[in-house]
Amino acid sequence: MTELPLIGEAVAVAANAPGARKLAGAKIGVVTFPGTLDDRDAARAVRLAGATPVELWHAGTTLGDVDAVVIPGGFSYGDYLRAGAIARFAPLMSKIIDAANSEAKLPVLGICNGFQILTESHLLPGSMIKNDHLKFMCRDQVLRVENNTTAWTGDYAAGQEITVPLKNQDGQYIADEKTLDALEAEGRVVFRYVGFNPNGSRRDIAGISNAAGNVVGLMPHPEHAVEAGFGPELGSGTEGLGFFTSVLNKIVGDNK
Repeated sequence: MTELPLIGEAVAVAANAPGARKLAGAKIGVVTFPGTLDDRDAARAVRLAGATPVELWHAGTTLGDVDAVVIPGGFSYGDYLRAGAIARFAPLMSKIIDAANSEAKLPVLGICNGFQILTESHLLPGSMIKNDHLKFMCRDQVLRVENNTTAWTGDYAAGQEITVPLKNQDGQYIADEKTLDALEAEGRVVFRYVGFNPNGSRRDIAGISNAAGNVVGLMPHPEHAVEAGFGPELGSGTEGLGFFTSVLNKIVGDNK
């Protein structure tokens, strides 16, 4: 299992690696809805990984020339009706849905509220409901990487355990047994909670992907674990950085 380097080392390696010019030119869109909280954090994670973050407004009608999209956490539209239910109908979401389902298969990452929006958009199956203990939960959470073949997990080893912050109130992932069985059989469970299930999610599922592997959603926050000294004390504190370097390496590989 390869340990992720510290941020300074990661940036230095990226700058001197073959294809670094293409890597530096990659653009990752970060969507902001009314009530989004973590768009700045996601943009910083993109920048630290070596790409250029691009601000995307929920009412926009074009994605421009971005190479991937991050839908960050927060409480879009105050989580009225259901978490993510209103944001799903934002003009920009129709563009994201079309791009994710197109032949180009735009990589899309939904974090926390972003995961909720992806399920409401039917880019991912299942739904998110209140935590089983009915309380807001905030803690450092250990995850196991179950699938390292998605656009967002290629820099991890299968079975690798990483620690990233988790903070949610509507974090319980649910789906019918047929859907859960299909996710398991098709290898679409991407992350699973280890040691403690913080919200009652079925089968300890923390994150899933679509069939193509370009769309990934998870409840924990990898963008809060990208800088040594500012992330979780357990491990390197930078174990979320792999999400963002993974998609950049995917983009560079596709453009060769």
